[in-house]
Amino acid sequence: MSRFAILITPFLWLAMLVMPVAAHAERVRDLGSFQSVRSNQLTGYGIVVGLDGTGDDNLAYLTQAMRGVSGRFGLQLPAGVNPALKNAAAVMITAELPAFAKPGQRIDITVSTIGKAKSLRGGALILTPLYGADGEIYAMAQGNLAVAGLGVSGKDGSKLTVNVPTVGRIPEGASVERAVATGFDSAPVLRWNLSQADFLTASRVRDAINSAYPGIATIEDGVTLALTLPMGANERAGMMARIEMLDVTPAETAAKVIVNSRSGTVVISKMVRLSPAAISHGSLILRVEENPQVSQPAPFSKGKTAVVPDSTITAEQQGNHVALFEPGASLSDVVAALNALGASPSDLVAILEALKQAGSLRAEMVVI
Repeated sequence: MSRFAILITPFLWLAMLVMPVAAHAERVRDLGSFQSVRSNQLTGYGIVVGLDGTGDDNLAYLTQAMRGVSGRFGLQLPAGVNPALKNAAAVMITAELPAFAKPGQRIDITVSTIGKAKSLRGGALILTPLYGADGEIYAMAQGNLAVAGLGVSGKDGSKLTVNVPTVGRIPEGASVERAVATGFDSAPVLRWNLSQADFLTASRVRDAINSAYPGIATIEDGVTLALTLPMGANERAGMMARIEMLDVTPAETAAKVIVNSRSGTVVISKMVRLSPAAISHGSLILRVEENPQVSQPAPFSKGKTAVVPDSTITAEQQGNHVALFEPGASLSDVVAALNALGASPSDLVAILEALKQAGSLRAEMVVI
């Protein structure tokens, strides 16, 4: 394969990925969600016991936590005594409480160390309350951990770690104790939020809903629609289900150029346009070659063997082409011109930045 073909291949893929396509309808449920129908995050602080010498050892906060745990069971540790706790670890527990979760249902939890514990493999979590953002207890967690990673060490200091042994999960490890009030069946107005703010998309969603149920949807801003639905969970749930399945054609995405400065990846949206501009792109290749020679004196000349430097310097200008963009040039024109210039991904970033500075690139540049 020629060098030119190798250079243009990434841009051919880029053109295939972001070439304009016909707009198509999306379901309302794929464009956003109802404000009250959401999950809630839970957190808790607990102790994992039963570890095989991979715990937190003698850390003060672990000792204090163990005193609290033992106190709940009527066991008082002597004051001033810090037990060796290599078989225990202080952990943070996180979980996600689904919408409409009811007491008695089970949810998955994730357990992570917060100290110097080396591994949670083989440990068991002691009964721990999980709190919501309001400080109330919503679930109780307990169970044996499933840890995908492992870590071992030798007496000479050598270590081997596979995956992350300091994080584990307990499937269905927490029992829901309190339901979250959503106001789903009694709120006078239900709000539906777009995943991304867009006034045109919000207007189209409103029109689609009002076509099915006249006059129930109004726009509050570029994200939120207010829906006036009849009271009662039974009828309201049926209407919400039908609303979520309505088809809406979303608005065209904004013109953006996304640049990943670490990997050199560049993504150009199909709405990018260029005003009149000319691009000259070329690279100067400077080569310095050193070919030292050994100088051997003639016999009986009393000379010494020496290394004689031999340098060769060459300069070469490659790719000195100029590309001209007419007014309103589209993405396909940009890709075709950059292919002709033989630009590499790093060159593409430099060219786009220069076009933006010149005011010719009609798009927002986002560097991540």
